[in-house]
Amino acid sequence: MRFIDAEEIEKYSHYPALIEALRSAFQKQYKIPKRHHHQYPNPKEGVESTLLLMPAWDDGENLGVKVVNVSPNNSKYNLPTIQGSYLLFDLQKGTLKAILDAKVLTNKRTAAASALASGYLSRKDAKCLLMIGNGALAPDLIKAHASVRPITKVYLWGRNFEKSQSIAQRFPEIKITPVKDYTVHVEEADIISCATLSPTPLIFGKNIKAGQHYDLVGAYKPDMREVDDEFISTVSIHVDNYEGATTETGDLAIPLREGVITRDHILSDLFELCQSKKEGRKNEMEITCFKSVGHALEDLAGATLVFDAYDKTGAD
Repeated sequence: MRFIDAEEIEKYSHYPALIEALRSAFQKQYKIPKRHHHQYPNPKEGVESTLLLMPAWDDGENLGVKVVNVSPNNSKYNLPTIQGSYLLFDLQKGTLKAILDAKVLTNKRTAAASALASGYLSRKDAKCLLMIGNGALAPDLIKAHASVRPITKVYLWGRNFEKSQSIAQRFPEIKITPVKDYTVHVEEADIISCATLSPTPLIFGKNIKAGQHYDLVGAYKPDMREVDDEFISTVSIHVDNYEGATTETGDLAIPLREGVITRDHILSDLFELCQSKKEGRKNEMEITCFKSVGHALEDLAGATLVFDAYDKTGAD
């Protein structure tokens, strides 16, 4: 059994290869049970934490399960919000092949899924990215989007401006401008990626413009929202998977429950897009939206890619 740490995951999961691994996975038949999503009280913090158990397996070689805790207040302890491990097994023998750092694996596969969707949904000439949120996912989302579109300008906003400045300094190859007010840049952006823990909307339908693509990564609980009703009832909605997206995120669960939208407003998932069963962007003026809630298939595809590359090097 091997432990593959964050540094090794970074080394063996470059975005072009990871995006293609996810595309291939969404084109095949995997067994993906519904993930276990448990809220549990955290009385010392005064806010609930989340336990996620995400199993998946293929047709004969690999079985994996991710065990993750989401602790919203961890930033004040200088700890990641998301912590956990990914267990990769040999499906035939049940042998544990590797334990991977789940936080980094999750960040990488989440960003890769957003970039995979962007390849179907954003304009091919998209050059300006607005990144809302400067948490652990922000650097990966910027790199992933820049790997599929000719991004030359990035605006980065977060509640801690100094943190945005620090992230910008790490990417000399991409022009990243930290901003104190993201709203003034919404209309300029071709792609808007939003990855926050905000419980209330940060993106409003009144501000959107024709031709944009929105990548919604936050709002991971049914009572959290990053966009308002006007937005969600206006855009063309696509998701990573129907089951999770319609129940686990308030961005869709709330407007579905309140009748703002119906199930028919959700046009496709990544399975249908990758298998060419559904169309992505229809024209240059369409406003598209990809809502990501995470899928165990993405974890298994990412973990398998990393393990196979790691194994080929003969790493200890």
